[in-house]
Amino acid sequence: MSLLAPASLAAIGLDELLELAALQTRIDRKYVLPRADAARILAALDPETRVLEIDGARGSLYESVYFDTDELLSYRMAALGRRRRFKLRTRSYLDTGAAYLELKTKGARSATVKDRLAYEIAHRDELTAEGIAYAAPTLDELGLDDPARLQPTLVTRYVRETLYLPGSGSRATVDTELGWEDAAGDRLVLPQLAIVETKSAGAASEVDRMLWRAGHRPSTVSKFGTGLAALRPELPSHKWNRVLRRHFAHAA
Repeated sequence: MSLLAPASLAAIGLDELLELAALQTRIDRKYVLPRADAARILAALDPETRVLEIDGARGSLYESVYFDTDELLSYRMAALGRRRRFKLRTRSYLDTGAAYLELKTKGARSATVKDRLAYEIAHRDELTAEGIAYAAPTLDELGLDDPARLQPTLVTRYVRETLYLPGSGSRATVDTELGWEDAAGDRLVLPQLAIVETKSAGAASEVDRMLWRAGHRPSTVSKFGTGLAALRPELPSHKWNRVLRRHFAHAA
């Protein structure tokens, strides 16, 4: 596992990170850039920046399983820019064996609201009765009256580093070794790409400003939406066309 954050940065534990910057309701800014560019930018981080460390490890192996209907309701809500939309996924931390069912909704002023339920990792590729009961009330408000219609649609895997930015009280994540697999078994991998995401209460963070100075601007990208569009080019994807052309065209 090859990490990008400087090893000289101090560590922060998960409990302290959540105490200082839980940010369950937040503004997210995402950047897609070559891994080499991300490494150069992160090398100049403020030395007070801290890196999430769990059981001595600073990089975590993540796997997400996204659920959608046969007609791809969740995907189409995002692709067509619906103001209110949802993503339902399991998020598994493969290093520790922890897993959660997460329901993300997009509300007013582009704020993301995320709620989650502890989940059995052995069931991460299915919706259990408990999972359906957890998601049903919110999904019903969004027009999906039967969550049992949701099936595993896309799996993403990547290595994540998480940064605490004390100057702004914000977080940033750096995802590398990116890979996708759809329900039909089709795959793509992007080993030379990085996705950097800043998470703040509103104002731009230190990492945002560093990326801007290096010529990188926020991208319209979604691991679920962009990945599924890359694997299924017949789907409507205008929202992500720029990122698809620039970064996904030569995926393996």
